[in-house]
Amino acid sequence: MPQITLPDGSQRDYAEPLSVLDVAQDIGPGLAKATVAGRVNGQLVDATDVIDTDAELQIITPKEPEGLEIIRHSCCHLLGQAVKQLYPEAQMAIGPVIEDGFYYDIRYDAGFHPEDLERIEQRMAELIDQEYDVVKQVTPRYEVQQIFRERGENYKVELVENLTDVEAMALYYHQDYIDMCLGPHVPNTRFLKAFKLTKLAGAYWRGDASNEMLQRIYGTAFADRKALKGYLKFLEEAQKRDHRRIARSQDLFHLQDEAPGMVFWHPNGWRIYTVLQDYLRARLEDHGYQEIRTPELVDRSLWERSGHWEKFREDMFTTHSEHRDYAVKPMNCPCHVQVYNQGLKSYRDLPLRFSEFGNCHRNEPSGTLHGLMRVRNFVQDDAHIFCTEDQLQAEVAAFLDLAFSVYRDFGFDDVQVALSTRPAKRVGEDALWDKAEAALEQALDGKGMNWTVNPGEGAFYGPKIELSMRDCLNRVWQCGTMQVDFSMPGRLDAEFVTEGGDRAVPVMLHRAIFGSFERFIGVLTEHYGGDWPVWLAPGQVEVMNITDRHADYAADVQKMLSDRGFRVESDLRNEKIGFKIREHTIRRVPYMLVVGDQERESGQVAVRTRTGDDLGVMSLEAFIERLQTDVARLGRTLLEE
Repeated sequence: MPQITLPDGSQRDYAEPLSVLDVAQDIGPGLAKATVAGRVNGQLVDATDVIDTDAELQIITPKEPEGLEIIRHSCCHLLGQAVKQLYPEAQMAIGPVIEDGFYYDIRYDAGFHPEDLERIEQRMAELIDQEYDVVKQVTPRYEVQQIFRERGENYKVELVENLTDVEAMALYYHQDYIDMCLGPHVPNTRFLKAFKLTKLAGAYWRGDASNEMLQRIYGTAFADRKALKGYLKFLEEAQKRDHRRIARSQDLFHLQDEAPGMVFWHPNGWRIYTVLQDYLRARLEDHGYQEIRTPELVDRSLWERSGHWEKFREDMFTTHSEHRDYAVKPMNCPCHVQVYNQGLKSYRDLPLRFSEFGNCHRNEPSGTLHGLMRVRNFVQDDAHIFCTEDQLQAEVAAFLDLAFSVYRDFGFDDVQVALSTRPAKRVGEDALWDKAEAALEQALDGKGMNWTVNPGEGAFYGPKIELSMRDCLNRVWQCGTMQVDFSMPGRLDAEFVTEGGDRAVPVMLHRAIFGSFERFIGVLTEHYGGDWPVWLAPGQVEVMNITDRHADYAADVQKMLSDRGFRVESDLRNEKIGFKIREHTIRRVPYMLVVGDQERESGQVAVRTRTGDDLGVMSLEAFIERLQTDVARLGRTLLEE
């Protein structure tokens, strides 16, 4: 009869088959009470599943990541139960676990509203309080199909019909509610007490815009209420920092239906954009990059030769003119090879570093568009390095040094590094992939970096290093990338003359630091919460007069600061000074200068900060020195620190 081996290596012998929960009970009642599921011989199973042979067993509790995922998935089924009890005519579609929670897509013709969420949430809480057991039954496929057909669950019937290679599946019973799932699920609803429904959204059935629109209910769940409370506080802070909300309050940009996924930059937002561009352009010039500009509309034949047409044609905007097919470029790499190919290159010319703030378009699905974070038109801080294999290590190392230095300039000191390896769909021989992956591994190890592997997540033409920044809310944003490409240069006829006089194909390194200006600005907006470091702030200083008789002096102060290269505006309205200060504090202007009789007579200014600090009266030169210091430190130390 079964011998159970536990993670610590200890073994327990049993006279007859028993469930995971039985083993937990044998170990101790406390563990049994906390048991969510089990892992038997590496496979997750329900707590009630029976073990009848020798096996290795790990008891899964809410403390394990798997336990939390099971809680969230079970909570999703509970949501379905509550919806069907309150709205019997609703049809349930798909309800998966996602990062930080879960969702369920539902057909309900009357439409759900925020007050419905409250009602559903209340009913879920009532069901949880009953602490009923969740029952699993493995059922033949044809019976499952019949059960859902009798219940009028058309989406479930369609899902079952598509599972032609499955003979039986697990049905989970939440009292009167039935749902199918691979499982496992919690054994009892008492594990689901810490949950919250968060929002409503629209979603096409199976993500296909040609299908009907469903409603998506989002929610989250945690192992305990303390963790849930912490997460809800995080959501509240994230909402305050939402870059779209800050964009409205600071007049940075807008989007509209006539140009979906394309940004209309306002003067304030464009100031931030150009400051970033000028900063990065200077950094790249210092590191030997030559800036170029390539067309946005290129003949289809080039994209076919590069391999992009086969891989990305569904995501490319196309047009036709004079019997020729063109594609709007989704990326810059093939065009950079065309610049490289103008004139024969020698090994003495390498490495050759081309940079471009390249304007790209991708036909992203409308449902995925999200402010600046997911757009259809974006500008990459793109660059391509053409080098020999012997130069590869040094170029990757130099890029890593530059990227980390740039991130520190914005206040990001926690950067995660990952190596993404060959995907299933790719171009190039395996031997070239072996060489490219080994080169990146050596470069990372040579820098002494801690890094992880993302199997199968490389680009279709080569593996890549991915750099991800952790923001003030502990969110991770993937921005930078370094990709080694042994394939595309040869496909596009790039070559150079070796020291021995032979012809060889250069290695092509694709790299970016920001990723795209749009998304990077979105990340910065939320990281800073709209409190831009002085060097990036759209308006660095606001000069305000107390009365009309101080207007001329205020204008003089503005001009003097503007002549020194600072971004300065003046507020000369006939309003009370307290009103002006409040207004520009809300706009998050770093410095506000107030001028009255005393300041005008002494040639000084009264200085306030957006945090409400009164720095007192100082000379213009003293203030300029302070401002210069703030600008010089970039984002490494914020103004308030």
